[in-house]
Amino acid sequence: MKSAGDDTPFIDLREVRKSIGDQEILRGVDLQVGRGQTMVLLGGSGGGKSVTLKHIPGLMRPDSGEVRIDGQCIAAMSERELAPVRRRVGYLFQNGALFDSMSVGQNVAFPLREGGERDPAVLLEKVTEALDLVGLAEHIEKMPIDLSGGMRKRVALARAMITHPACMLYDEPTAGLDPIATDAIDHLIKRMQDRYRVTSIVVTHDLKSARKIADRVAFLRGGRVVFSGTYAELEACPDEGIQDFLRGRSRGEL
Repeated sequence: MKSAGDDTPFIDLREVRKSIGDQEILRGVDLQVGRGQTMVLLGGSGGGKSVTLKHIPGLMRPDSGEVRIDGQCIAAMSERELAPVRRRVGYLFQNGALFDSMSVGQNVAFPLREGGERDPAVLLEKVTEALDLVGLAEHIEKMPIDLSGGMRKRVALARAMITHPACMLYDEPTAGLDPIATDAIDHLIKRMQDRYRVTSIVVTHDLKSARKIADRVAFLRGGRVVFSGTYAELEACPDEGIQDFLRGRSRGEL
């Protein structure tokens, strides 16, 4: 495995292809994300963003191509071999995916319990620290049903971060949230990067968020990355489809 000081991408996808049934979703995705960078994935619905994201922790396996995490090729790993890799990758699902039958504190503690931690004092200390980071320590006893959408996303983020992963994957973290809740999530993503040097990929349709949090942007269309660069370079890109996306311009097509 490479040392943290080299310039090897932490996340490296090469010619990744994936079909689901008769539909080819990914048609040769190339994507590299440097250590400590935040990469935003943009593109229209059905372009392959979420499917790309799920290949990184091995939730989906490519039909062909390579997926490397910190220099390790994971595409052919067994579930057992993947376990230590997955412990280094936090995943914030689009809907938060909290357990409705567990309290906020129990939800956040879940990854620690799964990892074998049983000491109540240690669990309480780490859960409180994680919830404090997202500004929700006082809600530790509440149930998910008693929280707003933005609060549930923040609890899910605390759960994903409690093991201090080297990498965070966010699938539409601000979908369905009001502008204030969206801004709070954006600030948390930046805080994770600044405080822990977390390597992140964020799937979003929110251009304001993308502009705020992205070190680099990749644009997916038709199962391929058709652009990779800074947000400023994206805005200057002459590609007509990208410009239509940035301006919300449909040209009358459905």
